[in-house]
Amino acid sequence: MTDVVKKGIDKVRLMAGLERSEPETPAELLDEYTSCASLTYEQRMYGFLICALSGACCSALSSMFWARPTKFALLSTVGAIMSLVSTGFLTGFGRQLKNMFHGTRFVATCVYLASLIMTLVCAVKLKSFPLTVVFLGVQYCAYIWYCMSYIPGGRAMLKSCAGACCGGLTSNEFF
Repeated sequence: MTDVVKKGIDKVRLMAGLERSEPETPAELLDEYTSCASLTYEQRMYGFLICALSGACCSALSSMFWARPTKFALLSTVGAIMSLVSTGFLTGFGRQLKNMFHGTRFVATCVYLASLIMTLVCAVKLKSFPLTVVFLGVQYCAYIWYCMSYIPGGRAMLKSCAGACCGGLTSNEFF
């Protein structure tokens, strides 16, 4: 059987809840162990909902502590991480990591992860509220840019909207 046919049959089996054939390459083996295929659909939905709701709650609670940079940044960053983990239950964690560091998302992912770390450093170590807010802003912008990469034409739309908001610049002049 050709590889294409075998992979197609495996996908159908997986969607039907049946076991797939044995993985042949180390990459397929890694995908099997880092995916959520061993979880039932219901378990994956529970994992997604629990992580997404706890992430949303942490993010919402962070707004109550805006005057206390350490608590604000910790809650906001934990909320962002929980929201990011929640999607791993839907796609599988291995596939999510591959998608996050795919060529078109690599820079946005690196900026996002670096801003998560810098937000915590500025809040916990430096105890600087202005720097914490700056890195939170960078974090949110990188996250939006990352999310737009999943929507066909999303980044182009975001560029044109940002250009229109910044005085009618064309997308080439703005970015």
